[in-house]
Amino acid sequence: MGRKFEVRKAAMAKTMIQKSKVYSRYGREIYVCAKKGGGNIESNLELKHLIERAKKDEVPTDIIDRNIKKAENQDATDFFPARYEGFGPGGSAVIVDTLTDNLNRTVSEVRNCFTKTDSKLGVDGSVSHMYDHLSKIFVTGSDEDTVLETLLEAELDVKDIEDDEDMIIITADGYAINDVEQALEKEDIHIERSEKGWYPQNTLELEGEALEQFKKFMDLINEVEDVQAVYHNVDNI
Repeated sequence: MGRKFEVRKAAMAKTMIQKSKVYSRYGREIYVCAKKGGGNIESNLELKHLIERAKKDEVPTDIIDRNIKKAENQDATDFFPARYEGFGPGGSAVIVDTLTDNLNRTVSEVRNCFTKTDSKLGVDGSVSHMYDHLSKIFVTGSDEDTVLETLLEAELDVKDIEDDEDMIIITADGYAINDVEQALEKEDIHIERSEKGWYPQNTLELEGEALEQFKKFMDLINEVEDVQAVYHNVDNI
């Protein structure tokens, strides 16, 4: 079938692997959220909004339902959040968020990624002080004044509201994402998508060997099953 077929086949395989990782990470997060607050999305708003984000990322319904049902089993596995901070290639600053049922295994695997790329796993707070924990909610079909009025009426303090052509971008504290989404939904304001995470206060660009090492680090860390998210301050990757 020729080289074009092989290239296309390899690309499709890579895409499926990436999708599988997204499904796995959402599945584990849904499981933990349902186990903590129950599987009823009407009473567990955190779970409701998490499922909405999962669906926008095309996570299949059966994966969502399966993890909610699994969480309702009293003998189900307990997963715990663990955050790791460190310095990657070229002086980059990295935060790694995990959900794990075995802390010893996870820290060993994460440390291995740093070690293999001549990087250093740091202590708590060694990197996070260079980041802001934020949520970003992207709204369409509304205007800045309406969004602002809605948030003021809900007594929500946000950091910024930006009108970016046909989209309003709301920046709030990272832990406020569910409250902001709920206030917007009450007024039928359409949320295109939302996200939360750690955003670097300053970024850097890497070149040459440092850049290649950082790419290697990202490949290694994303292969760790317990890793949920990786945040870094490298601008050109």
